[in-house]
Amino acid sequence: MGSRRKARECALQMLFAADVANAVSDEVLRTYWEELGDSDTEEAAREFATRLAAGTLAHLDGLDERIRSRAEHWRIPRMAIVDRNILRLAVYEFLYEPTPRTVAINEALEIARRFSTYEATQFINGILDAIKRDLDEQQPQEHVEPQKSELESGFESESEFESESEEPSDDEHSASSA
Repeated sequence: MGSRRKARECALQMLFAADVANAVSDEVLRTYWEELGDSDTEEAAREFATRLAAGTLAHLDGLDERIRSRAEHWRIPRMAIVDRNILRLAVYEFLYEPTPRTVAINEALEIARRFSTYEATQFINGILDAIKRDLDEQQPQEHVEPQKSELESGFESESEFESESEEPSDDEHSASSA
């Protein structure tokens, strides 16, 4: 597993803890690394994870509003805790990180496959794809090269990743139109 994927998983765990405990951001971040965080995590991954979690928590209302606009018939509090925090994390990356949006979606789906259900993965894909389309219309993302560790997923470049992602499977297509 790449260090950036590991960082995203750590960020998700911090967001989950903050959501469950309804705790203050600084307290959750400090406690996570002191008590729960993997001591083998590279410093760069720790910094990225902390930045993702802190940024997501700082922009929670705006992120939830974007998710709410595309999650028809779903209120944020009714979503599974893991799923809503995967969505928040990915939308934060869309808006505030230089990560290519297609990479952020792929990473969110891989994390959902690990921490949630098959159905949730389809649900997350549909919402993120709709938000990505909205953002691409409003503010097209400049060409951004993925980080080296994001290329560890087997894609040589962003354009190869996008060509792999352009034709969704029947499951993904039906989820994104749902």
